[in-house]
Amino acid sequence: MSDSVIEVKNVWKKFKIYHDKPHTLKDKVLFWNRNKYEVRWVLEDISFEVKKGESIGIIGKNGSGKSTLLKLLTKIIYPNKGSINMKGRVAGLLELGAGFHPDLSGRDNIYINASIFGLSKKEIDKAFQEIVDFAELQDFIDNPVRTYSSGMYMRLAFAVAINIHADILLIDEILAVGDISFQEKCLNKLKEIKESGVTIVIVSHSLEQIERFCDKSIWIHSGQIAALGKCKVVHKKYKEFMNSGGK
Repeated sequence: MSDSVIEVKNVWKKFKIYHDKPHTLKDKVLFWNRNKYEVRWVLEDISFEVKKGESIGIIGKNGSGKSTLLKLLTKIIYPNKGSINMKGRVAGLLELGAGFHPDLSGRDNIYINASIFGLSKKEIDKAFQEIVDFAELQDFIDNPVRTYSSGMYMRLAFAVAINIHADILLIDEILAVGDISFQEKCLNKLKEIKESGVTIVIVSHSLEQIERFCDKSIWIHSGQIAALGKCKVVHKKYKEFMNSGGK
């Protein structure tokens, strides 16, 4: 039996890129030539494994396929070819405040988000105060989240995700938002979570953050794995590539 909790095997993902997509049936009939599109392969033959308790960083230029890969891991989208196996409960922080209802209070959104992750009301009741305390939103928890700043959104989203006792935590640039002290608090919490045996995958442009926290890095370039291994080794190759023009 494999001790890997994430197994990605020969994964390919494509999207249809419409240059002038019609929005109604009438437009499709009258302007049939607007239906033309090109197929773009965003990921090509991606394979890797992550073991229980490992932390892995995913780096690369904008548009390289990093966030698409993370969305595949959360099953928001599915591969055209290949397979992805995830073992255990998965929590994802892919977009700031994703899943929050702007007109509901922070309290209501905690219950909604945590239930989406699979927690029962009893489990949420037990974790509720810890979520509020970590997010530092005691004075705002009953306010509509549309009144929250981007930093408050991020703190609440992060606090929910880390308190649902997931086996796998997926994070996309979430630590790029918020003040330095809260980023430090998040990193310390992630270290604590990692030590408890949770597997963590982080997409980030901050090589320093990844080196500080992750065991390995994957460099994605033009939809393919350009390098995979120890962070400093992969990052050295990535920096040399970027310094040479990044093409």
